[in-house]
Amino acid sequence: MAKRPALLLSLAALAAAVGVWAAQRYFPATPAQPMPALPATQAITLFPTPREVPAFTLQQADGKPLAATQLQGHWTLVFLGFTHCPDVCPTTLAQLAGAQKQWATLPATTRPRLLFVSADPERDTPQLVAQYAHAFHPDTLAATAPLPQLQAFARSLSLVFMKVPGASGAADDYSIDHSAALVLLDPQVRMAGVVQPPLDVKGIAADLATLTKTVK
Repeated sequence: MAKRPALLLSLAALAAAVGVWAAQRYFPATPAQPMPALPATQAITLFPTPREVPAFTLQQADGKPLAATQLQGHWTLVFLGFTHCPDVCPTTLAQLAGAQKQWATLPATTRPRLLFVSADPERDTPQLVAQYAHAFHPDTLAATAPLPQLQAFARSLSLVFMKVPGASGAADDYSIDHSAALVLLDPQVRMAGVVQPPLDVKGIAADLATLTKTVK
């Protein structure tokens, strides 16, 4: 079922605003690990202090689990979506592919990452999620998980998603409404900021290139 873009963007904007509030309220900063002084950003809203993220395990196409340890040492943008998404997901991944091309010259050991997580485990196998994400850019990390793990992961990043039945009522006729905002994880895999639509791709690319070069 096709989504109404205006309604979805309104939902996404509301979810993003609630996410910032929730992150500040429910994920208190760890005093022993304050955010170092960072440069001003154009497109990314950085939190004054990063928020700890509970341990998580997602499933990748190669059968290996994706946990926080795989993201350490990199700034990572997390985007929640699904492969049957008619508008927001393909548009966002296509836009972010432009940013990823600009990061290509940065060292692989510290290069920013994009993690696409499917919120539709009923239809999206890890293999399908990877195939979908890599069609936009081969460096994109792709994963999913059983519903309880997905819900816990999304909640920890103040992201939301909801299954919406289609008009036919058939079991496989449904869509997923989900946050359109991106969450930024720092090299310690803490929730460090958000990016809200509409996306400023050049600004995102510049922000993450600068953060990668200035934060060790």
